[in-house]
Amino acid sequence: MATPATSQSPTSLILNPKPTTTLSSSALHRLLWPRTIRRRSSNASFAAAAAAARATLVPTTNEIEEEASGDFIRRLQNGPDVRGVAVEGEKGRKVELTALVVEAIAECFGEWVAERRAGNGSSVRVSVGRDPRVSGRVLSVAVFAGLRKGKCEVFDMGLATTPACFMSTVLSPFAYDASIMLTASHLPYTRNGLKFFTKEGGLRSGDVEQICDRAARKYALNKMGLGRSGGAPLPPITRVDFMSAYAKHLRDTIIERISHPSHYNTPLRGFKIIVNAGNGSGGFFTWDVLEKLGADTTGSLNLDPDGLFPNHIPNPEDPTAMSLTVAAVLRHGADLGIVFDTDVDRSGVVDKTGAKVNGDRLIALMSAILLREQPGTTVVTDARTSVSLTQFITAAGGRHCLYRVGYRNVIDKGIQLNEVGVETHLMMETTGHGALKENYFLDDGAYMVVKIIIEMVRMRMAGSSEGIGSLIKDLEDPIESVELRMVVVAQPKYAKEKGAEAVEAFRKCIEEGKLEGWELDTCGDCWVSDGCLVDSNDEPADVDARMYRSKISNELHGQYGWVHMRQSVHNPNIALNMQSSVVGGCQTFATVFRDQFLLACGLEKILDITQVDNFARKGKLA
Repeated sequence: MATPATSQSPTSLILNPKPTTTLSSSALHRLLWPRTIRRRSSNASFAAAAAAARATLVPTTNEIEEEASGDFIRRLQNGPDVRGVAVEGEKGRKVELTALVVEAIAECFGEWVAERRAGNGSSVRVSVGRDPRVSGRVLSVAVFAGLRKGKCEVFDMGLATTPACFMSTVLSPFAYDASIMLTASHLPYTRNGLKFFTKEGGLRSGDVEQICDRAARKYALNKMGLGRSGGAPLPPITRVDFMSAYAKHLRDTIIERISHPSHYNTPLRGFKIIVNAGNGSGGFFTWDVLEKLGADTTGSLNLDPDGLFPNHIPNPEDPTAMSLTVAAVLRHGADLGIVFDTDVDRSGVVDKTGAKVNGDRLIALMSAILLREQPGTTVVTDARTSVSLTQFITAAGGRHCLYRVGYRNVIDKGIQLNEVGVETHLMMETTGHGALKENYFLDDGAYMVVKIIIEMVRMRMAGSSEGIGSLIKDLEDPIESVELRMVVVAQPKYAKEKGAEAVEAFRKCIEEGKLEGWELDTCGDCWVSDGCLVDSNDEPADVDARMYRSKISNELHGQYGWVHMRQSVHNPNIALNMQSSVVGGCQTFATVFRDQFLLACGLEKILDITQVDNFARKGKLA
């Protein structure tokens, strides 16, 4: 695991924070962009969205009762995060992540951290960052207020990234006790949310469930005027520029690992690299990392933070984001293109030929790099990856562990494997979340790109003219790969329960042999049956959403595909992923799934099966 250096050499990771300023209460509403972010989003767009955020829908009687009880806060839990509508503008959805709600959640998080530090004596120190979405400034003030009520010292990082928030708990001299990031990742500008960290990493689903449960009760008491008030003076809020220190950490990592013989401090001289930040928080990587290391970033896209995300969704899985980046790479003759999501905990890349490297291809690329450095390592991924990826990892000398969908699930499985003596250096989801053992098991999109850049430079230093895409030339793409969605038709408070019932019915249907040739997948020691794949852990991991994968065979083709059914932790729907090594296979799977499972079990009464039905009939999504 990487640790800060202690010398003053060029490779030192000593981080000296900028001078700090203590803010008065009256200054809380005059939040500034940190100096590391050189571009600003439109004040006009923020003002318009902030005004919209204050608008409300006319509530029903049930909604009024639920509001008074605080029960709706429990539904804002999104696996290990909290997410909700923060700005008016979504049809049929009212604002639920209000300042009062966020304040209650932040206060309970502060109390939760303090309870786990009982006997320490010193006050709890918590850093707070946010992405540029339009509700961020207002809600960050609510986070400050809640943390201070929880007796925490607050350190305001301003515009930041999710990985930086965690790194602020471990890098000296900051080393805060905990951190909160305000973000809703790639979701629309109307959404926002909270991610939570301690020095041990991101919180688990069970931890966030406890915090939201406590926040629901606290919110209800506050609404009744029974909340805590008065008492000792509240702890201060201090402004810090951590993003400069975090950028230096990334630069130093590149400099050290490359150790260029002729231009040590500018190892990226002669490289053209395009960054598409999607108007999120990732622009800093262009000017504070790449340019300072000598790279030419001409042609980079959407670097200005803009919380309305006017150009495209900041998401390495978004077709528009990837296509624009491909075009920029080819137009400028770049060696590499980089696509970040809003809060930079995910990334994707484009190689010098314009080939998109995301999903299975990104996992394969990172596996190739890590297996060069750590021969024989295990790679943990979610269960949506292809058979071809498993073959690629195995051929490179690695081991592939398939596990539950959900980035926290995948990371925790990697941690558990290391604890029992199974060397596991890479944990990745097909969404672009990727964590490395050497980097605190943190899913950091910027650090992932740092690893790719280091390998790209090493290849050129070794005399290769090929780009990083050559590392995965032996990876075969699946013949067919499809994702469909089924909305759970139920009141929001019952949607998770109904979704779980549908997924469990899928398991039962297969176990009873009602789907000929379908068999629940069992992939060695790591596969679990409680949800998707039974943990071998002495203390099984929490199941945040139900999911199962079935492999499919017939006499003609043998095993030729799989179907994976899972609850979404983001929305009240169920995702259906399918892959086939035979043309037309996915349409066959969808037809069997619809006729012999959904309709046979009467699940069309609780699920909107329109997408499945259309694909079964037409063999295409539209």
